[in-house]
Amino acid sequence: MATNIKMIGIGAEGRNSLLPIYEKWIAQSEVLIGGERQLLFFSEYQGEKVAIKGGLKSLLDRLERETKKVVILASGDPLFYGIGGYLSSKVNLEIYPYVSSIQLAFAKMGESWQDAKFISVHGRSMSGLAQKVDGQKKVVLLTDQENTPARIARYLQEFGIHEYKAFVAENLGSEDERFGWYELDQMIDQTFSPLNVVILKKVGDSPQWTIGIEDHEFFQRKPDKGLITKKEVRVLSLSSMSIQKDSVVWDIGTCTGSVAIEAARICREGAVYAIEKNEHDLENFHQNTKKFRTDITVKQGLAPEFLDEFPDPNAVFIGGTAGGMEKILDVCCGRLKQKGKIVLNAVTIENLMEAVTAFKDRGFEVSINLVQVSRSKPILHLTRFEGLNPVYIITAERKEEVS
Repeated sequence: MATNIKMIGIGAEGRNSLLPIYEKWIAQSEVLIGGERQLLFFSEYQGEKVAIKGGLKSLLDRLERETKKVVILASGDPLFYGIGGYLSSKVNLEIYPYVSSIQLAFAKMGESWQDAKFISVHGRSMSGLAQKVDGQKKVVLLTDQENTPARIARYLQEFGIHEYKAFVAENLGSEDERFGWYELDQMIDQTFSPLNVVILKKVGDSPQWTIGIEDHEFFQRKPDKGLITKKEVRVLSLSSMSIQKDSVVWDIGTCTGSVAIEAARICREGAVYAIEKNEHDLENFHQNTKKFRTDITVKQGLAPEFLDEFPDPNAVFIGGTAGGMEKILDVCCGRLKQKGKIVLNAVTIENLMEAVTAFKDRGFEVSINLVQVSRSKPILHLTRFEGLNPVYIITAERKEEVS
């Protein structure tokens, strides 16, 4: 279907990156749209020039009613973390990509890139980056002036991620192009051009943690060691939460962070938010998140305090309430996304009944598992079993509306 709008990818070398037919289309157009740097390559252009500034809403409004011939200039491949995907979903346009900065960077690196993981921290928070990077063989990071290669290196080292080397490619395609390999500790003190791509390559071994991390691996409070959701209960609770790779998870009363950490390793593309009132438990929590390479947003306070700062959850774990269950469930039940689940652990029949009643009063269906676990213990040259405290795992989900 013919359209009056064309989007053309352009490289750092400007007009030299364009095919002759693209130059012809630009010359024949009546409106030329692009970033200020890209428009400077066409000083002799006779039509109207429009610089893209700020958001794309005003540009989209214009394109939806535009009748003139339009060419939009975009960096590299407009469909790779560019404006092409957004605009093409709203208006009818033709897209002609140039080589992306990623392709150029891997060409300089001399390695294939179909097995790489792509993460953009361009204009985004680095929160959650640790679990996204951990264990990947190759990671491409799109940076910006705040999230620089040096800052990325510092961040990774905070989480004990040392087994990567970094390939940094700057100003690709331009006269001042530069690229090379760096150790992470070497990269911390370097200054790079704002136009850069960082590729992390795994050159050493990473710790291997599977679901159901042993209790003793976590830093725990002393002398009251043992205030932790035990492995067997933790695994069943996580299963009941139905966490997906992009889920948003709340952990209320996180204590050592064992559930939050295992959840974060499942929902690597999502996010985990936790709250804990005890300062000493939070010290252990932070040690554990560093050890298990999970970047989790945590607040010190007594729920439902701070929950209004968290995005709506797909799954909620309530390991402890210290009272105030009604107010906590008001927030959790009200904010839970469609098809989400709330899992609450209780150790007394009074808390069990209070929770079940509260969930049902709020229109939730409830299922309960009573978990009684015994672990083997050596006794001389024999083996006995020692029971753990029974735990009620209460799973609540909103009743489906009958049409």
